[in-house]
Amino acid sequence: MAFIHPNPMSYVDPWTGNLFGEGGVEKSLPRPSDDLPGPSSNIVHGTVIMPKLANETAKAALGRATWKLMHTMTLRFPEHPTPDERSALSSYFHLTSRLYPCGECAEEFQMLLKKFPPQVISSRRSASLCLHNEVNKRLNKSIFDCAHLDDEYDCGCGDEPIKKTPSPSSDPMDLEIDPSKDDLTGVGMIKGGR
Repeated sequence: MAFIHPNPMSYVDPWTGNLFGEGGVEKSLPRPSDDLPGPSSNIVHGTVIMPKLANETAKAALGRATWKLMHTMTLRFPEHPTPDERSALSSYFHLTSRLYPCGECAEEFQMLLKKFPPQVISSRRSASLCLHNEVNKRLNKSIFDCAHLDDEYDCGCGDEPIKKTPSPSSDPMDLEIDPSKDDLTGVGMIKGGR
């Protein structure tokens, strides 16, 4: 009779990247991310990955959803973005041009990005993502007035900035706080129990 010992349970400390197991820190084992390349210009600006998408209905639905996402994203982009935010948005567009599920659409998007590089200086500039009109011209669709993108692609998000954390009063006797409503959304609380 043979006894097989199962592999020890292990986990990665997210703060240090150390791998812990039955024997403590397992320095001889590679971290899971060691074999993954970090973001680089080659990854962001590479060639199209996906094959042709033959289903025209799926292609049209995917296109509408993608334009909605991109226009909404650029409309909500900060007016004064940090260098990191500008880089993130530019990388997103270029990665989309590689990973878009419709290969021939991705190739066209890459050509358009070369001809019309993303304007990621501010939300107003990035909202001029009127590459959409270049695609509309090719498809013999009507040209859209890019000055009215916010009317067409309103996400219903409102103009208020997102609250990161509720700001409860430090005084438990503060009568301004309404315990029957959620601090963040103002929606009425559901009472449970017996």
